Amino acid sequence: MACGFRRSIACQLSRVLDLPPENLIKSISAVPISRKEEVADFQLSVDSLLENNNDHSRPDIQIQAMRLAEKLKCDTVVSEISTGQGTVNFKINRELLTKTVLQQVIEDGSKYGLKSELFSGLPQKKIVVEFSSPNVAKKFHVGHLRSTIIGNFIANLKEALGHQVTRINYLGDWGMQFGLLGTGFQLFGYEEKLQSNPLQHLFEVYVQVNKEAADNKNVAKSAHEFFQRLELGDTQALALWRKFRDLSIDEYIRIYKRLGVHFDEYSGESFYREKSQEVLKLLDSKGLLQKTIKGTAVVDLSGNGDPSSVCTVMRSDGTSLYATRDIAAAIDRMEKYNFDEMIYVTDKGQKKHFQQVFQMLHIMGYDWAERCLHVPFGVVQGMKTRRGDVTFLEDVLNEIRLRMLQNMASIKSLGNIIIKAEISPDWERKLPLYTCFYLIATKELENPQETAERVGLAALIIQDFRGLLLSDYQFSWDRVFQSRGDTGVFLQYTHARLHSLEETFGCGYLNDFNTACLQEPQSVSILQHLLRFDEVLYRSSQDLQPRHIVSYLLTLSHLAAVAHKTLHIRNSPPEVAGARLHLFRAVRSVLANGMKLLGITPVCRM
Repeated sequence: MACGFRRSIACQLSRVLDLPPENLIKSISAVPISRKEEVADFQLSVDSLLENNNDHSRPDIQIQAMRLAEKLKCDTVVSEISTGQGTVNFKINRELLTKTVLQQVIEDGSKYGLKSELFSGLPQKKIVVEFSSPNVAKKFHVGHLRSTIIGNFIANLKEALGHQVTRINYLGDWGMQFGLLGTGFQLFGYEEKLQSNPLQHLFEVYVQVNKEAADNKNVAKSAHEFFQRLELGDTQALALWRKFRDLSIDEYIRIYKRLGVHFDEYSGESFYREKSQEVLKLLDSKGLLQKTIKGTAVVDLSGNGDPSSVCTVMRSDGTSLYATRDIAAAIDRMEKYNFDEMIYVTDKGQKKHFQQVFQMLHIMGYDWAERCLHVPFGVVQGMKTRRGDVTFLEDVLNEIRLRMLQNMASIKSLGNIIIKAEISPDWERKLPLYTCFYLIATKELENPQETAERVGLAALIIQDFRGLLLSDYQFSWDRVFQSRGDTGVFLQYTHARLHSLEETFGCGYLNDFNTACLQEPQSVSILQHLLRFDEVLYRSSQDLQPRHIVSYLLTLSHLAAVAHKTLHIRNSPPEVAGARLHLFRAVRSVLANGMKLLGITPVCRM
């Protein structure tokens, strides 16, 4: 990709440098656009060619670049060769650039950027992604939001690259909390409330029993005994637990549907309560299990008694722990899926836990432990609704929808005022881009609530994905819903605006186009930016950070906004209008592709 230009340049370089083109392709990068000056389309970093050269007396990089450039010649693809700071720069024939990029975008559709030579030879893998993982019998806590949207992005990206991806939701459906909840429901639960609003009632019961257990040792003892009954397979205890689990999953599926997220498997810690006993037996047979004075069982991962490297794997009463069940789950998944890679998406507070789990798998003799990867993320701070502190994700989704509906209504009112003022015919070019969407639309939205939720989710996802995943960040409703600037609202506005252009002017223009009509600086900047999409996808595939794609899409939207103000379609000659419509259609296509990878559903009207 980069529409074959990168390979063409690599082939010419290979003849001069006597190196295979494949060795050069990843050293040739598309040049980021600049507002200050026209830039070349591609550049070769000379330093990258000399990375493996241990000769410290090697010539100055700049001299090397100049010598290399002198040996290269322009051809039907490259129209100009120059040098920069340690680089050789290549400018592509402008008409060829225009025709090839736009044709490639339209022909490849959702695969644009993914057929790149950057991904050639990429082995197709079986990949398991475990994410979201809420706790059964508790309402979907907002703390699980990041795991859900990050895991969804990683799974989307891996699938787009052709890997076979299995999405697993590993529910917190076992452990001492069910001892507390079982006891709590017997003390404070009501069947009618459980049926009418199950998770809200279970949450209230759980809060109440925790308070009681803190003050009353008998309640704490009863909770412990209830969990022991669960572990031993008591029929009544399991029936109550199963009811809590089924009601919870029904609620989660409803929430995931609102988020646009799906799973291939709903698993849980409960699946491994028996297999965790097999893990303990295996650890013991290898001489790794040690009993403590308190009667618990531990594994010393340091081998020398370092307290910080000791992992507890069994309680004093013989019941399993989170780490034991995670080990059992990993072994089971390898047997079931024979995965090449398994990715766990959780907050950074679990970093040590997964290090210990992977290390224990390794010392147990499972070499495939090195295929397991933990993707940690930071904490969202300050996420509150107008009613106060947020506990549940559904509260956030409802708040998003409400605020976005209010924003849409207020801008639509502004549009009505402007239309009544009967301003000049070129009002569309003079108004801010985000205001025009409402004024262009001639029909009311079929489902304003659904549109508001999709736009609001885009806003939430973009704010979350703009920085490093590992970073904590301060949540701000005002920043989330800004129409201007680098926000998800702006991306949705841009997509809707570009879609309305196609609706307004129809597809009659899209049969063919004249490349000579797209040589303005605004057009060339967009084409150059479209060239870089494969590199951005490649970078995100390497470090699993969505911020590269976010930054790219925001820049693309800003370029589209500038071009929309200057590259008019209305009242332009048909040949010019058709070429520009082709350009805007390509922008919308790539914008939609990127948004879908991030887990955003593009809207066509707002």
